[in-house]
Amino acid sequence: MSKGSIKTKQKILDSATELFLKKGVDRVGVREIAAKAGINLSLMNYYFQTKEKLFETIFDMLVKDKAEHLRDILESNLPIEEKISDYIDSYIDILIDKPILVSFVMSVIHRNPEKLKTMGSVLALYNSEKFCNHINIEAQAGRVRSVNPEQLYVSIISLILFPFAIKELIADRNKFTPKEYDDFVITRKTHITDMVLSYLKV
Repeated sequence: MSKGSIKTKQKILDSATELFLKKGVDRVGVREIAAKAGINLSLMNYYFQTKEKLFETIFDMLVKDKAEHLRDILESNLPIEEKISDYIDSYIDILIDKPILVSFVMSVIHRNPEKLKTMGSVLALYNSEKFCNHINIEAQAGRVRSVNPEQLYVSIISLILFPFAIKELIADRNKFTPKEYDDFVITRKTHITDMVLSYLKV
């Protein structure tokens, strides 16, 4: 692919990402994306045959590497306490760097819940099987309390994601600057980790 083609494709991706986040995926048409990118519609169709394909490309671009990193933590041989701490730290760091991930995941859920089952990036984000097995092994050995591991996993994800989903409300209520909001969610690394590990103590 030539430098010109790469540049054009990136302009389309950047323009679509901005419009999708501002208006919602279903309220943005391919003509509007092409106009914002400064290209004609036929060129838009050449690179991305459908808006759905464009959306999935953007989603994978934003999510894939990060989701795989989180999955690697869950599937590692780390002690359970370290695994939980690293997972929470990494997930929050990812969302601080790319807060739009929350909006994009929610877009997929609202648009087509069935689609979630076929999108590898989403499945990597919600990847609890080995973690749940690890929790069960630790519980059977008496090192952590016996819990429903899937409930625990969902609770951890909820504690991480929810403040990003209601970012504007938290910032307004506390009169946070953007830096102060980031500091607030960074402190949640310790807060969530301590809460989960305390809950798991025998």
